[in-house]
Amino acid sequence: MFLRTFGWSFAITALGLIAAGLLWGAQGFGIVLILSILEISLSFDNAVVNATVLKRMNPYWQKIFLTVGVLIAVFGMRLVFPLLVVGLTAKLNPATVIDLALHSDHTHDGLTYGQYLEAANPAIAAFGGVFLLMIFLDFVFDEKEHNWLGWLERPLEKVGKLDALSSVVALVALVLASRFLAAEHAETVLLAGVLGLITYLAVGGLSSIFESGLEEETEREEEAEKAGKSILQVGGKAAFFLFLYLEVLDASFSFDGVVGAFAVSNDIFQITLGLGIGAMYIRSLTVFLVRKGTLDDYVYLEHGAHYAIGALSVILLVGIKYHIPEIVTGLIGVAFIGLALGSSILRNRRAGAGEEKKLVGSER
Repeated sequence: MFLRTFGWSFAITALGLIAAGLLWGAQGFGIVLILSILEISLSFDNAVVNATVLKRMNPYWQKIFLTVGVLIAVFGMRLVFPLLVVGLTAKLNPATVIDLALHSDHTHDGLTYGQYLEAANPAIAAFGGVFLLMIFLDFVFDEKEHNWLGWLERPLEKVGKLDALSSVVALVALVLASRFLAAEHAETVLLAGVLGLITYLAVGGLSSIFESGLEEETEREEEAEKAGKSILQVGGKAAFFLFLYLEVLDASFSFDGVVGAFAVSNDIFQITLGLGIGAMYIRSLTVFLVRKGTLDDYVYLEHGAHYAIGALSVILLVGIKYHIPEIVTGLIGVAFIGLALGSSILRNRRAGAGEEKKLVGSER
């Protein structure tokens, strides 16, 4: 299963690094390798959250995510989307943006492509920050089968019964960020943040509508529950909107990686290749977690990933004004995942020990 799931990632890594060595020499090889590692470290929690959504999709749509989704992630989110952001925020025509991207030494009004992308950071951070914050808030406010940090999660679940509380909190956070962190970019931050909220509500809402409207899928869910399974795998329009949700989620995670990559290289093709290799591993890891049933075996992994998302949303909003090193972002995500994994292992051991005691007692 491991080789079958990660085979394409290994193959593309080998081809990508060989291409980097041939095109840009040893230095280019090293840059692409560093960017790949950067993307994986920043987006590891993304894989865990992706897996919680992907396991609700049927095998056909899981394959779509691993094939078409990869093309969107690599070429759409890591290459085309930054071009669109620069063009829209700087009000440049497509030809100028492409010229700046292809020639790192070219400037327009004294700024390079990387500098224009850095200047677009307030809008990028506000959109991604609010989108990720909504994911985190909806998770902590929702009732869960298992609680990792019960002292925190149980009170939040009670408060979360208030309608639209997640949206209210996200909007308050956006207003505070625009007031105290945005300075002259306040209007841009407000607009981008509201668009992030609208995108989250629209994609998530449409997916829920189609999912709840599928009678056959509901019957399948009931059969699954009788068999001891609680997950409904959907297809059709519901799966399509879940797919869109995953792609927007991936975009939100990729923002800091794309902007941070210009600290390593100014060559857009090196950046796309390096981040694309990293994105392949994130998708392979997502599918592996689903097929292996890792989230069912280690029940707190989902919690750790969502706390990492909450931290990333705060980092993005704070990053409107202050630069947060990418290594800090990556380490925070890995730390939450590691702690959640460790807690899950301890829980499983305690549960196993309890079952063993019951068995010994019954035998006596």
